[in-house]
Amino acid sequence: MLNGFKILTVTHRNTSLQHIEKFVVPHSDEVALREKLSALKSEFGIAEMTYLATCNRVMFLFYTESALLPNFQSVFFQSINPILSEHFISENVALLEGRAAAEHLYRVASSIDSLVVGEREILRQLREAHDRCQQWGLTGDHLRIALQGAVVAAKEVYTKTRLGDKPVSVVSLAMRELDKAKLPKHARILMVGAGQTNVLVAKFLAKSGYQNVAVFNRTLERAQQIATTLNGHAFSFDDLANHQTGFDCLIVCTGATKAIIDNQLYIRLLAGDTNQKTIIDLSVPNNVCKEVVANHDVHFIEIEDLRALAQENRSFREQEVTAANELLEQHLADFVAAVHNRRIERALHKVPAEMKAMKEYALNKVFKKEIDVLDENTRELLERMMDFMEKKCTGIPIKVAKEALASSTAVLA
Repeated sequence: MLNGFKILTVTHRNTSLQHIEKFVVPHSDEVALREKLSALKSEFGIAEMTYLATCNRVMFLFYTESALLPNFQSVFFQSINPILSEHFISENVALLEGRAAAEHLYRVASSIDSLVVGEREILRQLREAHDRCQQWGLTGDHLRIALQGAVVAAKEVYTKTRLGDKPVSVVSLAMRELDKAKLPKHARILMVGAGQTNVLVAKFLAKSGYQNVAVFNRTLERAQQIATTLNGHAFSFDDLANHQTGFDCLIVCTGATKAIIDNQLYIRLLAGDTNQKTIIDLSVPNNVCKEVVANHDVHFIEIEDLRALAQENRSFREQEVTAANELLEQHLADFVAAVHNRRIERALHKVPAEMKAMKEYALNKVFKKEIDVLDENTRELLERMMDFMEKKCTGIPIKVAKEALASSTAVLA
């Protein structure tokens, strides 16, 4: 019954993050992506298809009642990226069918299978991917039922468990500590470094509404990219020593292997201000020297403390996975029943038309001569009786099928 549901997936669980991009459908814009997905759907005779690509996952969810060839995943992904070898694909791609595919979809939607368990962003990404493929005419009734069930299940997991409680990323924990400092939105923030970590920090700052941010980096272009997202200002790292407007918060994350904010530079940055400052050092090793922390009034937030808390929170979330899996099992049983019910509905949707055609054939062909000799009142009565029988006989098989479904749901689960 569920055999038509299939998933090809490449995730952080079975490959490195660097390899995942090799399985992404290459495209220059949305039009090109639509054309390539449509071509894949046609080439492999897939009835319905949804495509999801994120930074740590590529997933094709599709429905087809045709049996797949033994090397299907290799041929499929070589069609996307011809340079991929069959061995490389087999090592990095998982093919799931039937209930296993449905279970994987539900776990993805509920973020149990995410790189960071409990992060809800994946549910939004999954819904947007399906909606897009639906608009492009790539999906159909089967995947609609599957996605609806997965969304309902995910929402209950988020509501009835604490899977999403407690931040588990170092950046989110650092920003939570910054919130505790209760700095005003116009607080003077100096950001040193423009790598991926500070890109994420900038997103938090923008979302929180901070309006006075200066970004320093050895590559000015990178600093400008971050500053633009914050309506801030970009400077070369060499300009840091000449910064004379003071600061309220210092955020540092660079690839330097030693402290770059020493006591002398820190004093110059203070510009005579003696108020307590917030320092967030997300570098490994620390980029703010210990002398600064020891000699000045600072609220110091460092990477090692945040990492320890992140691991503690991650362990807490993992404990909630058991409760989440129990909820998903019930929803999977409901999904099996829904698929079965929909199949019955599709099988029976022709019954009314066929019953009507049979009645017309009986009246106008089989018994036409006998009916023609009847008087008008008798013919009218006969036609009313036939209409009555048509409606009743149409409803009987549908009613029996639904009763059979209700009694067999437990067995199907």
